[in-house]
Amino acid sequence: MFADRPVEPSGSSSDSDQECADDGVPVVTLSSDAVEARDRFAWYSDQVQEYIFPITLTTPHTEDFRSEVSALQLGAVQVAHFTFPPLRAARTVRHIRRADPDTYQLGWIRRGTMGCTQLRNDGFFTAGDLVLFDTSHPLEADIRNRAAAAEVTVLRIPRSSLSLPAAQTDRLLARQLPHDRVSGVLLRQHLDTIVTQASRLGPAEAHRLGNVTADLVTCFAADVLDRSGLASPESRTAELRARIVAFIGLHLADPELQPASIAARHHISLRTLHTLFRHEPTTVAATIRRLRLERCRSDLADPRLRDLPIAAIAARWGLLLPAGFSRSFRAAYGMTPGEFRAEATRAHGAGRRRPR
Repeated sequence: MFADRPVEPSGSSSDSDQECADDGVPVVTLSSDAVEARDRFAWYSDQVQEYIFPITLTTPHTEDFRSEVSALQLGAVQVAHFTFPPLRAARTVRHIRRADPDTYQLGWIRRGTMGCTQLRNDGFFTAGDLVLFDTSHPLEADIRNRAAAAEVTVLRIPRSSLSLPAAQTDRLLARQLPHDRVSGVLLRQHLDTIVTQASRLGPAEAHRLGNVTADLVTCFAADVLDRSGLASPESRTAELRARIVAFIGLHLADPELQPASIAARHHISLRTLHTLFRHEPTTVAATIRRLRLERCRSDLADPRLRDLPIAAIAARWGLLLPAGFSRSFRAAYGMTPGEFRAEATRAHGAGRRRPR
């Protein structure tokens, strides 16, 4: 993004590109293209750890993790645009103790989907959605896109700049935020204008726009809080189903994850849970099983985990019976877990031997 200001890729923060007019505000761009393919994910993780906040990232795309981030400072507010392959992120209490920028982060999903959990709130977001996080609380997120890289525009706002009580704002974390009302439309148009017109901004204007941006976010959040009880029954049903799907994706490692525990966690009856999935392609139990097998398949193909026993990989995703796991894996993918791992290992070795 930041289309008016193209930059060449760079390989590290020390030689990152900064483009600006004579009296403009610099846009800093970091790209993985100048890094060796096998080192790109480690490089990206290091950049996130150092310049955003401590967090653990995992991805099935470790062999060639193509990513880019462009950032623009607007006074105390920062606008950044991220492009990256699917990944999972977890920010724990230990991470927060190491460093906490004490900010809210408002993400605008441009491409891909995101499931996330924060403060016992669960959300599932698709392209066009807005989602709010707080760096002072643990967070889990799973960002995916089947066709291409995911893209997210993120606003980083000091907590003190959002003039709402923290207890109220916490209700919005990791939840669906309706953005089709005037305040939501204005906020997205505002972000789009900043991103596309970045090269024309001067320092004084950028500082003023930072204050305007924080005010727009406050207005949007207040509107959502005021109107959160007015959603139609159909909208509430769709939102609840999406939250449950996100919850499943984020808790697959729990061997106790099953329809009864999911219903209890969301304060609904088991019958209501099954009714929510009545028109879905698979049942709740089948959805859990499919997602667990997908995670196991990804881990079996990861060369970094080649020394981890297959049973341990199954157990880390909540599948504690090796024989049952093997049968389910073969039914889903046409080969046993061991056969799949051997084939993936051969393919990885052939790829590494291929001349550049």
